Amino acid sequence: MDLINLYLIPGVVLGCIYALGAIGLSLIYGVLRFGHFAHGDVMTFGAYVTLSTVTFLGVSPLAALPIAMLMTALLAILIDRLFYRPFRDSPTIVVVIASFGVALMLRSLVEMIWGADDRSYETGIRRPITLFDSFVIAPRHIAIIIAAVALVATLHLFLTRTRLGKAMRAVSDQPHLARVCGIDLDTVSRGTWVFGGGLAAAAGLFLAIDTELNPNMGWNLLLPLFAAAILGGIGKPYGAIVGGLVIGLAEELSSFPLFSERPLVPPDYKTGVAFAIMVAMLLWRPEGLFRGRTFG
Repeated sequence: MDLINLYLIPGVVLGCIYALGAIGLSLIYGVLRFGHFAHGDVMTFGAYVTLSTVTFLGVSPLAALPIAMLMTALLAILIDRLFYRPFRDSPTIVVVIASFGVALMLRSLVEMIWGADDRSYETGIRRPITLFDSFVIAPRHIAIIIAAVALVATLHLFLTRTRLGKAMRAVSDQPHLARVCGIDLDTVSRGTWVFGGGLAAAAGLFLAIDTELNPNMGWNLLLPLFAAAILGGIGKPYGAIVGGLVIGLAEELSSFPLFSERPLVPPDYKTGVAFAIMVAMLLWRPEGLFRGRTFG
């Protein structure tokens, strides 16, 4: 049961966080055609907005999630208008460099408003739930998994049942054909930022619930997020979900002491597993499991 309690369940939780963050990266690349390196700091902003909501309104972090998603979505739209849209017709590398600058600005903004110290939504001991005498799971893990499934289901309904969702998929798959068909690219762009920013806020909140808040928390997650998006197929939101779960499980299970009392991979280096998977996928199948777009 140690494998399930200490490695499998945390791997699923981490995979849910990666999946929500990677969906935004994948959507942005699929529709707008650039790697958004400020995405991790957008996640951080959403987590800290939740902290302020919890402090001022006295609600639980999950109850504050809609406010955090709304505020982060508005921030994403503002960032696009101020820093990305002027470079829309420029070479892709220009927008990528701009996203690095936005990442630094967001991180500095978080430190100016909320400080650089580690914070937490709740204090005290959080006791896990024991089922069947040996299965142990933390209530926060249950909440994260259920909320992530609900958000993914909502995204699926949006992409398959709404006109804007279908337009986003069309632009991601065939941008030139979508333009010929008269799809409003500005509307699609706004929808992409709304969903990308909202899901980033959820990922940041869940990460903070599982660990703690830190101004660098989102930036530190950027590599696994890109690994998840590339593994699933960049530009494919459903692939990002699978990629996030695979990367999360691979990172946690890699620390399991399979052959001896020592872990296969020291916990401090388990992020390297995500990097190894990403490099292997780029070499073996650059389009990813779901045949998304390749970088270039």
